[in-house]
Amino acid sequence: MLDALLTNHADEWILLARLLLVSLFLLTGWQKLTGFSATAAYMASLHTPVPKVATAVSIVMEFFVGIALALGIATRPLAALLALFTIGTALIGHRFWTLEGADRHANELNFFKNMSIAGGLLLLAVTGAGKYAIG
Repeated sequence: MLDALLTNHADEWILLARLLLVSLFLLTGWQKLTGFSATAAYMASLHTPVPKVATAVSIVMEFFVGIALALGIATRPLAALLALFTIGTALIGHRFWTLEGADRHANELNFFKNMSIAGGLLLLAVTGAGKYAIG
């Protein structure tokens, strides 16, 4: 019964998955867009090279690629690109292996959250957008 529900409504499930996957990116991308200076300062504190450029790239990847994926535009390549970006941000922003105590634990959770999201994005890159997509 569950198999039939999933199979018979695969396009609806894929749409829901797309929207859930990008919800965090849209939220954080918008926050970065409206708080550009604070985000660039945070990037600098992480010793990110060229923090203003890194902030702009983050905004494009999170907010604008997020919108494209929500709409089903160029889903396969953008989902793969966003997966790589997500892995990169985990490696740069959640280096739990360099920390101790509560900070280590919090960053370890966020690191593996990013890895899980990247896994979902890779699945989206394989499945594609489904029928509810612009292009």
